[in-house]
Amino acid sequence: MIYWEIFLAFFIPGIIGYGGGPATIPLIEYEVVHRYGWMSVEEFGEVLALGNALPGPIATKMAGYIGFEQAGILGASVGLFATIAPSLILMIILLGILLKFKDSPKVKLLSAVVRPTIAVLLGVMTFRFLQTSYVDNGWIQTVFLTVASYILLEKRKVHPAFVILGALIYGALFLG
Repeated sequence: MIYWEIFLAFFIPGIIGYGGGPATIPLIEYEVVHRYGWMSVEEFGEVLALGNALPGPIATKMAGYIGFEQAGILGASVGLFATIAPSLILMIILLGILLKFKDSPKVKLLSAVVRPTIAVLLGVMTFRFLQTSYVDNGWIQTVFLTVASYILLEKRKVHPAFVILGALIYGALFLG
């Protein structure tokens, strides 16, 4: 049963998460945290941060890690397959359709509608992370990490992997 749950937890976001990692992460969070209860929002945030710090697609790294945590190597394999299979199948099907109708106003409208939807999903997830951080670590830590991350990313143009690594080290030293 656990293998089926792992499969569904990553297959469903993979099928409906049009737009890659940023679109599927909130969907994976719902499945892993809220539906199956395998981890808390804070733990999911840590796995997400670790996945962001490593090279490659975030969703597959998360699927492998969470699948392994729940059911060992076979669980990791099921999670990875469930994450990759929908994208592969849909990419082959949709590529043929999009190439056929690429100049259609409906296809252009679809692309225009999907982008704001992804932005809203990411905004909701960010709000949840901030809310959890505020409750667990207090407003001073939350504001400090948020402002420091903004300055490093937007003003200093530091690579996100280094900001995430710095936040992980800060959390281990001061919030652990």
